[in-house]
Amino acid sequence: MFQAFTNKTGKRLSILVLAGGLAAITATTCDAQILHKKKKVNKSTSADNTAEPDKILYGRAMDDIKHGRQEVGRLSLQTLINTYPDSEYLAKAKLAIADSYYKEGGTANFTQAIQAYKDFEIFFPFLPEASYAQIQVANTHYRQLAKPDRDRTEAKAAEEEYQTFLEKYPKDPLAPQAEQRLRNVQEIIAEGDYRIGYFYYVKGDKRAAAARLIAITKRYPLYSKSDHALWMLGDIFERSEHNEIASQYYAQIVRSYPMSTLVPDARYKLKAFKVPVPQPDPKAQAWMVAEQNAPREHDSLIKKPLSLVRSGPHTELLAAARTGAPNLQPEADNTSATDILTPGNRSQLGGSTPAGGNAAVVEIVTPGSASSSGGAANGNATEEAPTTSAPADGNSANPGTAGDPKAAATPAAPPAAADANTNPVNTTTTTGTADAKPVGDGSTATQTSAGTNADGSQSSTPQNATDSGNQKESTSKKKKGLRKVMPW
Repeated sequence: MFQAFTNKTGKRLSILVLAGGLAAITATTCDAQILHKKKKVNKSTSADNTAEPDKILYGRAMDDIKHGRQEVGRLSLQTLINTYPDSEYLAKAKLAIADSYYKEGGTANFTQAIQAYKDFEIFFPFLPEASYAQIQVANTHYRQLAKPDRDRTEAKAAEEEYQTFLEKYPKDPLAPQAEQRLRNVQEIIAEGDYRIGYFYYVKGDKRAAAARLIAITKRYPLYSKSDHALWMLGDIFERSEHNEIASQYYAQIVRSYPMSTLVPDARYKLKAFKVPVPQPDPKAQAWMVAEQNAPREHDSLIKKPLSLVRSGPHTELLAAARTGAPNLQPEADNTSATDILTPGNRSQLGGSTPAGGNAAVVEIVTPGSASSSGGAANGNATEEAPTTSAPADGNSANPGTAGDPKAAATPAAPPAAADANTNPVNTTTTTGTADAKPVGDGSTATQTSAGTNADGSQSSTPQNATDSGNQKESTSKKKKGLRKVMPW
């Protein structure tokens, strides 16, 4: 019994000890909470109130843009620009507005982004962010690129903007990115021209094919199919019996693209033309070796079928050059398809004109020179004295009032009522040409060709010259109206 009592007492003591410990812990926690209770902060002296309001606006706007609330962020930034025009955050706000349009995407937003970036360059041309704004204009066009056989407006605009960036900021940290994207854009443009030239080449239109292919080989030497374009040009001129020109294109394949698969055939052509075969250019060979060793992406078997549904270019971006300096010169469309295969202006290809065919001749007429197909029968330009004739209704058409609406609307005065200051005029009416002959008293005798009335009689019309230059009709409106109704 004593042992049982001891066990019960021990259990009670352990329970009491545990309860006391819990009570002590609870009391300590409550005291700590009471001791470390948050103090009320006076909002009038808060750090947020002492911050600059333009800084607060800018911070809120950037937070909204970061979380996808583009329109709300742009409204806050525009409020900052309008309310605090002298703020230090003005340039950052303008650039952030352009970035928000760029991130949001879409045709309308891209247009707004381009304009905003260009405005930033205009207002802040000396800030370090000006180079970023310029490359963002080019990147905006780059994001809207279409396939080579589609509209190339965005590709041309992107090429121009990247060229501008590389010319203005050649040592900028973003220059390597701009160079590679310029190579990609020029690959797309050249691919579009190559497809058109290849179509005309297969069709047999030599002149149209040569116009496209020559432009490719001159402007885009880094194009992945430039050697094929040179081969087609050599073949075109060879068929047109211009072997001396064809040999130049074959030689360019050997010299500029020494690792091309067309080099053996080009060497054979040059030997057939009995032209010396050039040596490969060491720089061109080093460039082609670097291109072969450059890392490139490769489409998997799963991604290849997706090329049919892609709206933008993809294969061209994979085939674009990775090394070499892109062309930084703006495009000048000086290649005329009508003057490619033969000298002069006669559009005739190699052989003679077929029977029944036309050899079109384009005549270039410079300002100040006479055309060979003039209006005169003998080809000479002649001047004749102006003649005036009365219309069939008997009313005079006054040449002096042709360009004066006031004079045309003023009724005529009779010849006898001429001003005293007016020189006397002797008028004679004949059916011949008009000749002006001087009269002894300084007046002028004018002969005017007369019209014929309905009854066969000839009507004469006097001409009245005054100092003010206003000449009037010789008949009244009433008589004119009567003659319209009754021509006799």
